[in-house]
Amino acid sequence: MVTCHLKTNRDLGFLQQAEPTKTFKKIRYTIMFYRRRTIDELEALTGISWSSCQRILTEELHMKRVAAKFVPRLLSEDQRANRLDVCREMKDQLKTDPDFLSKIIKGDETWCYGYDPETKQQSSQWKSVSSPRQKKKRQVKSYVKTMLIRFFDIKGLVHFEFVPQGQTGQPALLP
Repeated sequence: MVTCHLKTNRDLGFLQQAEPTKTFKKIRYTIMFYRRRTIDELEALTGISWSSCQRILTEELHMKRVAAKFVPRLLSEDQRANRLDVCREMKDQLKTDPDFLSKIIKGDETWCYGYDPETKQQSSQWKSVSSPRQKKKRQVKSYVKTMLIRFFDIKGLVHFEFVPQGQTGQPALLP
């Protein structure tokens, strides 16, 4: 439903729908230009009341405020295919050796950074019914950085440690 004025055409005996109002057009243009605007920002930019902005967005533009779905990283097609191949190979190995998983110790090293994260509210934006949910990559890294090394088996975490500054990962742990 678009905000309109209804005009009565008494001669024809029916109601005619006029063009969308300037208010509707102003909100639609402003939000389509930058979807992360809050209703408070729309109110300040357009001079339209908060409740009118909210009504136009939700009832007339059929939009709702959603936060971006956080994913650790966006993988390429090759990376996804490689992961799928490895999983299939491990599944085949498990069929031939039922104790296969209990023999695996997985080592992982990762850089740990300090973040100044964007809140969920700050990252949310308006979307229409047909538009896809936005995804966002990891936050911008700060100057605080240290390496964490972790080892897992089938039961969980076996060992972890933070590597001192200036040292590299796993070779320092080997006897």
